[in-house]
Amino acid sequence: MLNSNLLRKLDMQDLMVFVAVYEQSSVTDVSETLFVSQSTVSYSLKKLRTSFEDDLFINTRAGMRPTYKASTMYGHVQKILESINLCHAGAQTFDPTQKAVTFNLCAPEYFEQLILPRLLKHFDHADLPVIVNVQKLETEIPVEALRDGRLDLVICFGPHFHREHKDLRTQMLLEDDLVCVFDKRAAPREPAFSLQSFVARRHVFPTPWTSDTNMIDGWLARQAQKRQVIARANSYSAALKMIAGTDFIVTLPRRVQQLLAVEPPFGHCEAPNGLPGFTLDMQWNDASEQETANAWFREQVVQAAASCKLEAARDAQTSLAT
Repeated sequence: MLNSNLLRKLDMQDLMVFVAVYEQSSVTDVSETLFVSQSTVSYSLKKLRTSFEDDLFINTRAGMRPTYKASTMYGHVQKILESINLCHAGAQTFDPTQKAVTFNLCAPEYFEQLILPRLLKHFDHADLPVIVNVQKLETEIPVEALRDGRLDLVICFGPHFHREHKDLRTQMLLEDDLVCVFDKRAAPREPAFSLQSFVARRHVFPTPWTSDTNMIDGWLARQAQKRQVIARANSYSAALKMIAGTDFIVTLPRRVQQLLAVEPPFGHCEAPNGLPGFTLDMQWNDASEQETANAWFREQVVQAAASCKLEAARDAQTSLAT
């Protein structure tokens, strides 16, 4: 906000006149430099004097001499004009072809299985020198690492699985739901697990992100139910190996099931009615919002997630057609 309403009457030309008069000390020279009439220069000086409540320049034999206030203003007005020029030029667009760049992420296995391979293939085909380092997501969002720049992005599950932070921006990448996967020789008789048959089975629990709680057991607790988890795996692939040749089941995101468990010996069916789905979200530091490299990388992640959704839609249409 401005300290005085008088300042609202100024425009860029007035500020240019101020700098030019300060540097050239001559109204005639300023009019030639700025390609305006001497009366225009005089009018701008009148507006400046009124707005800043000071003579600013005193006409002497040696030319226009700046007052003390004009001398203190000069550097500030220069910076205003420089800032306006920067705004007009805009931020320099990030060009990933110019030099190698590394992005550090914190993300669950879900991201590594579905989106990261698409990103890396795109970078490879475009011959972009981009390196992506991923560390495993823990119970809480690594806020301090985002704030101090050690991490560029955090990919996490939602909604409301993690504590919210006002200085972090969030964007949803995609939505998914859960299905039950089993060895085909131990397939259930029904096309979907009932709540009772679901908790009656023994479960292998993949931990694609580190947490003491998860969406399945939280939902079961709200139904006054509990399942028996006989093993915890560090990855989806390891969990699938554990259920082969047994009657164990593993509950996977549908997109992961379609990627990793479509071939024998595995089968799948719908999860109990009411088991909620989830979102995959992207979070970043508000301070890095305008950083061109960070903005470019976020765009690549969004595009890779969009291609994942598009492929799933095509697969669904193909399945309906057959």
